[in-house]
Amino acid sequence: MRLLIINPNTSTSVSDLIDAEARRVAAPDTQITTLTAQLGVAYIETRFESLIAGYATALLAAEHASNHDAMIVAAFGDPGITGLREAMDIPVVGLTEAALMTASMLGQRFSIIAISSRITSWYRENVERNGLSSRLASIRNLQDPLRDIGTVQDDHAEKLVALCQEAVTHDHADVIILAGAPLAGLARRVKDRLPVPVVDGVSSAVCHAETLAKLAPTGAVEGSFARPPIKPNTGLPTALADLLARRS
Repeated sequence: MRLLIINPNTSTSVSDLIDAEARRVAAPDTQITTLTAQLGVAYIETRFESLIAGYATALLAAEHASNHDAMIVAAFGDPGITGLREAMDIPVVGLTEAALMTASMLGQRFSIIAISSRITSWYRENVERNGLSSRLASIRNLQDPLRDIGTVQDDHAEKLVALCQEAVTHDHADVIILAGAPLAGLARRVKDRLPVPVVDGVSSAVCHAETLAKLAPTGAVEGSFARPPIKPNTGLPTALADLLARRS
């Protein structure tokens, strides 16, 4: 099985965290390719940054997805995921959706632990988009400025664990989601210190992607996720133009 993982952020240090955690959890025969966005921002906090990241992800998907069995959008918030599902013939999995589905199978109410305050409104909207607002206990976040996006979990591990415990104690969360690719692998490190299950987005996405690839679903030829209709376009990179030109 071949998985394509795209980091929609431009931080290669975060891509290293994603790749390492993905390889820890993937099946022994799964081949992983991890790519980093070539344009955009170091880490996504806002809706507009997510819009840019969705385009950057689409570029890499158009260039590299054809020889893979499933694809992962490796940023919490899943930038561009619904559009990518229209264009791709393979399953497309996002960190948010995968983590939410995993958490929903482990408990009734979940809390999300985020790395910044600005990011929380966008996260809340993503929970709503996935139809799970009634199960969201809380979103708690770091308040301190980030020294480096690649070292967040080392710089703030104790504060992140404290936020997790507060979500359990005060918000009555049954499950904790550590949100965002910069926290990849932290759940594995701290799960024995917390009284409820802790979910990691990267490992959840890899496991869900492997399952979907094994199920080998066909691409939609009708309905809202059928391929975009072929029409004239201007100024698109060759890979994107070629992707749009493919017929169902």
